[in-house]
Amino acid sequence: MTNQKAQYDRGKTIFSPDGRLFQVEYAKEAVKKGATALGLVYEEGAVLAATRSNQELKVRNPEKVFKVDDHIGIVTSGLVADGRTLVDETRQEAQRYLMTYDEEIPTPVLATFLADRCQQFTQYGGVRPYGVSTISGGVKDGNPKVYQTDPSGTLNQWEAVAIGREGDDATEYLEENWEEDLTEEEAIEMAINALKEGNDDLETENVELAVVDLEDNYQRVEPEELEDRGLGV
Repeated sequence: MTNQKAQYDRGKTIFSPDGRLFQVEYAKEAVKKGATALGLVYEEGAVLAATRSNQELKVRNPEKVFKVDDHIGIVTSGLVADGRTLVDETRQEAQRYLMTYDEEIPTPVLATFLADRCQQFTQYGGVRPYGVSTISGGVKDGNPKVYQTDPSGTLNQWEAVAIGREGDDATEYLEENWEEDLTEEEAIEMAINALKEGNDDLETENVELAVVDLEDNYQRVEPEELEDRGLGV
């Protein structure tokens, strides 16, 4: 039985007798060790946010929140390099869509591309699943939307969701406090408070945040601006 289990453990294209793909489950565990990240919709847009590590000698932290196009962004949690690769691929897909259809790619179409890409890497030998989960947030035709993918290729639409190390605590906070018709300021404040759940030592300088709204489209909000707006930790 031990040798048989090891066979299922090594081969991600082989189902175990109880229907599990162990390598995909391990990829999901990598996400649980990643930085806390979240996305939520408000009345006129979406907020994407994540925590970043606090290391005094590190000059630059790897990005967690990325701009894909003027109207859409992505936040990742898990293996940083995998996240960066997926973001590059989504940017290319957004440009292909624009050149083909002469319009900006809708958020659900981009999220579906992400999910399909992750799912493809669960089917073939010689490659491993992406060890990253993503949250896409964007606005098109006046409709803000947030979608989340995981390493298995599962795709879900949410009003608010969190992933990563303290993702469960942050999601619980969002479930208890999110409501319709939030203003931008309220949504940003809620995102920061959710990131603080399970992370009492969080400081404003370790918050990475962006807003996708109806007017300014994608806009990164730096820690200094959060402090100026009275929204710091």
